[in-house]
Amino acid sequence: MMREAVISFPMFGEGFAINPPAYFSIGSFNIYVYGITIAIGFLLAVVYVNAFHRRLRISMDDVYDLTIFAVLTAIVGARLYYVVFNDLSGYLADPVSILRIRDGGLAIYGGVIGAVIALILRCRHKGIPAGKALDVAALGLLIGQSAGRWGNFFNREAFGYETDVFCRMGLTLPGRETVYVHPTFLYESLWNLAGLILLHFFCKKRRKYEGQLFLLYLAWYGLGRMFIEGLRTDSLWLVPDVIRVSQLLAALSMLCAIALLALNARRLKDGRSPLLGTLIPDGGPERDAQPTKRRDAAKKSEEDAGGAEALDSGDIIEESAGRADTPPEQGNGGGADETDGK
Repeated sequence: MMREAVISFPMFGEGFAINPPAYFSIGSFNIYVYGITIAIGFLLAVVYVNAFHRRLRISMDDVYDLTIFAVLTAIVGARLYYVVFNDLSGYLADPVSILRIRDGGLAIYGGVIGAVIALILRCRHKGIPAGKALDVAALGLLIGQSAGRWGNFFNREAFGYETDVFCRMGLTLPGRETVYVHPTFLYESLWNLAGLILLHFFCKKRRKYEGQLFLLYLAWYGLGRMFIEGLRTDSLWLVPDVIRVSQLLAALSMLCAIALLALNARRLKDGRSPLLGTLIPDGGPERDAQPTKRRDAAKKSEEDAGGAEALDSGDIIEESAGRADTPPEQGNGGGADETDGK
């Protein structure tokens, strides 16, 4: 119903009003702009990581491999989170409806949880430090969430209570009066963009250990979401009208992240290694960000080459020692011929 509403922003002038489509059709198939904004956010995240993957000390082959698993589990996690906390009994009565994600019903926190679980398991399988992958995920999530929130704008959803703040958004349905609400999608998009900028420069100058960016992401996003969620009218409730699920999770994740950041800062000051993270050696980006398998193969080749070199040296020494015990042949010609032959 709200997808038919005309959108206005009084801060841009009383005459400013737009009515963007929520979807367009190709034949009988509807393509939703929400999905396009998610895809744009994903592509921007890949472009960003491709430009800075050496600073993040990870190869793009590993990034692509981890992303495939993370995206699939993020979709599953986002859907399950929504189903469990929205109307679990209703979905269980019609299990097939759980699969109808085109009808809407994805929760970002469920997606983050699903992606993190997949990354940790895949990193253990490939022998990649989990903190390294989680740092990449933190930057990618901020980009994807900042862009993806504009899908809520096109859907006329995820807005807040009625308000008269200067940046309020107006929604006007045909034949009805305009309702002015908090544009919470815009608040969260700008908050994530600010977090991306801060983490980008932090990574270049002050990052001390792998996993630090992810902890900073949890603290930053949790702080913003905790307040923004309190303004929304479409929250998922743990206790109806008392505790919002995402608001509680945002607060807990923020507090846990801040505690770990503080603890790690103290450990580094005392000369100890951080918890849940690996120290980054001095010297900047990793010298050789090869994919894991190529890296292992290269290491094995170097070990084999080292063993062969040591063996050859030993043979030469042994052979030289043998020649030293043998009296030289008479004349210079024989000695010269033998040396040339070697």
